[in-house]
Amino acid sequence: MSIVDILDLKKVYDGGFEALKGVTLAIEEGEILALLGPNGAGKTTLISTVCGIVNPSSGSVTVGGHDIQRDFRAARAMIGLVPQEIHLEPFETVWNTVRYSRGLFGLPRDDAHIEKVLRQLSLWDKRKSKTMELSGGMKRRVLIAKALSHEPRVLFLDEPTAGVDVELRKDMWNVVADLKASGVTIILTTHYIEEAEAIADRVGVIAKGELLLLEEKAALMARMGKKTLDIELTAPVVDLPAVLAGYDLDLISDGQTLRYSYDTKGDRTGITKLLADLAAAGLQMRDLQTRQSSLEEIFVDLVSETDQEDAA
Repeated sequence: MSIVDILDLKKVYDGGFEALKGVTLAIEEGEILALLGPNGAGKTTLISTVCGIVNPSSGSVTVGGHDIQRDFRAARAMIGLVPQEIHLEPFETVWNTVRYSRGLFGLPRDDAHIEKVLRQLSLWDKRKSKTMELSGGMKRRVLIAKALSHEPRVLFLDEPTAGVDVELRKDMWNVVADLKASGVTIILTTHYIEEAEAIADRVGVIAKGELLLLEEKAALMARMGKKTLDIELTAPVVDLPAVLAGYDLDLISDGQTLRYSYDTKGDRTGITKLLADLAAAGLQMRDLQTRQSSLEEIFVDLVSETDQEDAA
């Protein structure tokens, strides 16, 4: 069941720039959706529109059945937003910062809930600390705590690990997994492909205001991923023998390695015949290694195709 429904959403700014070009997207309750895209793709505009920060030019968005324009307060109350930029009152304590955010939504004081959120985010021991005393990673956690203070059912994370080192990034992934386990639907934008691979249930790719693809991560990898077989030779070759001309082969590593690409969806890989033809051509192998294409390669291919279409 979808909790966020986006239908033919468009945003055209003054001057004619189309930030969103008819995006349609249904976000399922309880999932983690990763939105990938280069700078200027429309990711932040999409999030800002759903959250009521940016007014759409046309189209509709509902959150939990509430239209973001006709029933803004009810829709916004269901949403938590963690922005890219860290803006916190430097001299205020963590406890007061998070509790104040709850009050902004007109909710009654609930210290038990604030404590639960701080403990969940490993901030309880820092509750009396001023925000200016915190590390960058801890400040990110405070932003998430603020977004969760009013008990939203949907949490938007806009580049949540930007500027965070690898160790803290993986720590943040664990936080997101815990939030999902507690029933929160999470939509995150990211530049880090490994982030989507590590924690997302589905992956959407946005480029130039259009949703190019939306699919379950595992299915995406299986459908679009290719495998390569690297064949290391005992001696380098300058040119491929004629008997190998029909194969999708590339010479790499100064001719010492042959790279064979094949489709994982095919009934046959062609590897057995390739190895037989290699032996017939007098080429001796030293080692074999297979590799699955990564989500990053798939993403780059999709965006490149869009650029080529625009140029045509």
